Amino acid sequence: MDEQSHPYGPSVARLIEQFGAMPGIGRKTAERLAQYVVNMDKRSAAALIQAIDAVKRSIRRCQNCFTLTEGELCDICEDSRRDRTVVCVVEQPKDVISLEASGAYQGTFHVLHGCLSPLNGVGPEKLTIDALVKRVDRDGVTELIMATNPTLEGDGTALYISNLLENRDLKVTRLARGIASGSVLEFANKEMLADALRGRQSF
Repeated sequence: MDEQSHPYGPSVARLIEQFGAMPGIGRKTAERLAQYVVNMDKRSAAALIQAIDAVKRSIRRCQNCFTLTEGELCDICEDSRRDRTVVCVVEQPKDVISLEASGAYQGTFHVLHGCLSPLNGVGPEKLTIDALVKRVDRDGVTELIMATNPTLEGDGTALYISNLLENRDLKVTRLARGIASGSVLEFANKEMLADALRGRQSF
């Protein structure tokens, strides 16, 4: 159904198209979300617009670990109780949230914002790998926990970083393989992630 053929008109069709472009949102869900917005009162709709605008204006990358935050540094990097000599490397900011929920980790994080994927044109220069290397040298990091997703690309990224840092006095570990191959951290429960952190192994 194109914009002009939608019974509510092209504006609703465009809204459905925008919702449908979101990850995990199919056509039917996009239509339900659009219908919900259409039925909202003007005050609620304005509040939603303001919330989206505030997020886009306020959220930025932490200058140290590159997760998302509203300040120059995230709460974890600002917390003096966290062990800065242990850094857990993840692919996306949502992975930080998942691992934090396990309650089993007191170090810090580093977010790559993706993984190496040559077929998709994603090389090391498009990730925060250079910043990670500088951070290891600057902060006296003693352990790097590779918590990239257990996929072909995630494992390849972990191996690349491990090889890049092999000449340093640094322990490189990876999460225990209680997490099934091909899965992603976002969908693992907190008990599974806690076990994976505690049982991490040398890379």
